[in-house]
Amino acid sequence: MRIMELLTDDPQPPGEAVAGPGPGVAPAPASRLRTLLAAALGPLVTGYAAVATVLALVALTAGRTAFSGTGVLLAAGPGWLAAHQVRLDIGGHPLGMLPLLPTLGVVTLAVRTASGAARRLGCRSFGEAVPVLITITGAHAVFGLVIALCAQGSPVTANPLTAFVVPGLLAAAASAAGITRSCGLPDAVADRLDPLALRGLRAGAMSLAVLVACGAAVFTVATGLSWATVSGTYEPGFGTSSGLFLLSMLYLPNAVTAALSFVTGPGFSIGPLAVGMFGYRGGAVPAVPLLGGLPEHHAAWWPALLVLPAAAGALAGWSLRKVDPDPAQRIRTVAVAGAVVALGCVVLGTLSGGRLGDGPFDPVSVPVGVASIVAFCWIVIPGSFVAFFAGEHEPPAPPPEALEDNEAFEDADDIDPEEAAEAVEELEASEEDEELAAKDAEFEAEADAEPAEVTPEDGALSRESAPGEDGAVTGGTETCGDVEPDETDR
Repeated sequence: MRIMELLTDDPQPPGEAVAGPGPGVAPAPASRLRTLLAAALGPLVTGYAAVATVLALVALTAGRTAFSGTGVLLAAGPGWLAAHQVRLDIGGHPLGMLPLLPTLGVVTLAVRTASGAARRLGCRSFGEAVPVLITITGAHAVFGLVIALCAQGSPVTANPLTAFVVPGLLAAAASAAGITRSCGLPDAVADRLDPLALRGLRAGAMSLAVLVACGAAVFTVATGLSWATVSGTYEPGFGTSSGLFLLSMLYLPNAVTAALSFVTGPGFSIGPLAVGMFGYRGGAVPAVPLLGGLPEHHAAWWPALLVLPAAAGALAGWSLRKVDPDPAQRIRTVAVAGAVVALGCVVLGTLSGGRLGDGPFDPVSVPVGVASIVAFCWIVIPGSFVAFFAGEHEPPAPPPEALEDNEAFEDADDIDPEEAAEAVEELEASEEDEELAAKDAEFEAEADAEPAEVTPEDGALSRESAPGEDGAVTGGTETCGDVEPDETDR
């Protein structure tokens, strides 16, 4: 019992989980090397094993085929390249339309690997985690090159340069996202990134997710309404049906992207078939369950679906209505969100289409340029309208006289009612003091003035103007200057 207690004793205090060295704590060189080696080989081994497992299931369930473990392992190499969006040549025929579901899987795996490695190494900033980025990127690029070189001369080949560059770029983007998740943005980006632009980036990611959800909803409804056609594409036999189902699942994100392009307006094309919101051109399509919901002709009610991207733009504007009191800044943030959506449509449209051999269904394409511009407009126009009218507006600027007389009220949001009342009383008291001081100055000026001297000539009354007994003024030039002082006093 004592041995079991020692083996199961937790050296950590209760309530604390065992973790890595933590941010800022450098691990030992041997531990650092093991972490980088695991980050380099982990996604490669896991991805290769996943592709080999899928191929083994297909080989086991397919009819009239002999299972070979060596053949599965050899075929898993080109499958790994296809999962990383490397174009293949099958018997001299190009295959550029590759499934997106495995690509999403390998990207997620690289993101989680880079994030975990950065945490275990105790990286505090993006710069400290650069070795993780270089290790994962270099491992994917070299592994792709090795597979392409080993496949030379086989029925399935790939361009070595493409096999080196494309997996490396994909791994670099995924690793950078994982490191940013753990350590934050690079200092060079964080110092120059406007907070409003960051809000726009987040709103753009949300809007892109909403548009993808709209495309998925339309695709699901169309497939459900055409279930009879979808079920008719399955052939008898478990192996063939399971293979068609697996193929449809692998290409499901491609179909959702095509539905997204249809919902926003431009549409998509499969060989001669072209499906758009305002146009339709018929043509043959592959007999797979994934394409069972494709329409056979144009419908007049299709433009009603444009309310979905308009609602996505309005939602983006509503989410950004409080980012800034200035309407112009809100509209600028909505424009950033629209740019993110446009870039996302370019990436998804580019990866979803491609060459499909040299047959009647080649190529499968989404009009990337038109789709990105239209998606940008669907976000910016309704979003700007909602952000402008649903948000706050700055009050008009007061006249200069009001600013001079009320310097204490420059910031109206921070005014305390009691302080405002005291300021008003002080202002009224100062005006009264100014009026009293002006009046005192007038009185002092009158008091300090010298009295005018009265001369005998000015102060004597002429007899000419002396009033008579009847009250009339009589003439005369005699004055009253000879009146005695005593009589005057009396």
